Amino acid sequence: MHVVDDDAALRRSLRFLLGSVDWQVLLHASAEEFLDAAAQSPLPACVLLDIRMPSMSGLELQQVLRERGIDIPIVFMTGHADVSMAVQALKSGAVDFIEKPFKDQVVLDAVAAAVRRSAEALQERQVREDALALLHSLSPREKEVAKLVALGQPNKIVAAALGISEKTVHIHRQHVMEKAGVSSAAELARLMLRADPAALDEPGVRPA
Repeated sequence: MHVVDDDAALRRSLRFLLGSVDWQVLLHASAEEFLDAAAQSPLPACVLLDIRMPSMSGLELQQVLRERGIDIPIVFMTGHADVSMAVQALKSGAVDFIEKPFKDQVVLDAVAAAVRRSAEALQERQVREDALALLHSLSPREKEVAKLVALGQPNKIVAAALGISEKTVHIHRQHVMEKAGVSSAAELARLMLRADPAALDEPGVRPA
């Protein structure tokens, strides 16, 4: 959990509030200070970010994070005059914004929602990485067979497409299923799509 605000008193107040419900809180007095720590947050996390700060604003920090591929949910803290800016931040991917002065429960609810989103994103990333690892264990020929099988093609069609015998296709198919830990073409298709949403793209052909 990160709090980024140039107001020291507000930072301390938020650390006390969030710490009261057992959140681990890191305080940052500027966007630049936060950037040094942002890439080191593998656990579910979020950022409570002031929209107006000297040097680098919250909106500018949001853009930098996006450019660096750092995916961490942002909850903006705004003054009344900044609401239109906060709306723009939401359009750029922020999770929420809270208007100062804010009630404790509003902050806690916004943070909880952002951390849930972070946890879901980390889980999805792990699923994708696991799927990629399984597919990388396949040989080049097994990958060719896997794609056609996942697209619902029978062994006879796979054999004709690859210029090999049906028996060879059957052997490769068994190896693919064993390595991937699946038992059907549908499960194989889901695995491949988790690894790469475009894995089964083929003009005029869709998974069965």
